[in-house]
Amino acid sequence: MLIYNVTINIDDSVHDDWLNWMRDKHIPDMLATGKFSHAKMTRVLVEEEMGGTSYSIQYTTKDRITLDAYYKEDADRLRKDGLKLFADKFVAFRTELEVISQQIP
Repeated sequence: MLIYNVTINIDDSVHDDWLNWMRDKHIPDMLATGKFSHAKMTRVLVEEEMGGTSYSIQYTTKDRITLDAYYKEDADRLRKDGLKLFADKFVAFRTELEVISQQIP
């Protein structure tokens, strides 16, 4: 299992619109690709020197083949939506995480 993690710092001037768009449009669109089993959105609890608010959105996928298919088939289209709406109001970086173990009491 892999986690595709997107960490975003969003400018305060568009924060509320962005947050609504993420919850109501972007995350559902990501899940609608059929390549992710679920998504988790968290707020990063660190005060940023650059201002704004940072979030981590974690999309869980079953394997490398599925994640590569997302990159090839969906990533450009879904990223363009955010760029069009929020252009220079955010900074994002992406990481891939491999789940080694998961423990639930």
